[in-house]
Amino acid sequence: MTRPLGYDLPLAVKRGYHMHYRAAGQARLNVPVLDTERGYMLAPMQRGIRLTTGAEFARLDAIRTPVQLGRAEPVARELFPLAERLDNEPWMGSRPCTPDMLPIIGRAPRHASLWFAFGHAHHGFTLGAVTGRLIER
Repeated sequence: MTRPLGYDLPLAVKRGYHMHYRAAGQARLNVPVLDTERGYMLAPMQRGIRLTTGAEFARLDAIRTPVQLGRAEPVARELFPLAERLDNEPWMGSRPCTPDMLPIIGRAPRHASLWFAFGHAHHGFTLGAVTGRLIER
């Protein structure tokens, strides 16, 4: 969106994948569980148990490569009894990020009424309100 205005900003794409599963038997997961050593998270959701993994850096138009999800699934099954997959294919989302992972926030140098407030990577929901407060001043 900024390129037609003459701004060539250093944005990359950070992609993430997740899959939902039914819990096996009477098993219940009441709180999210993060396995930092093996790089995945299990979280209870309305749809089922969500398995999500770390980020993947790729071009916006690159083919889906949910390799991390495929590697995490058997490891997650060691921790929690996951039954069958509930989604036909893994969900994938893309988030804009900068090389240093810091968002671009501030007045656009060549457009007095334009402000930049993006590039939060996967932290937009967390940082969006604070960013809004920063640029309203």
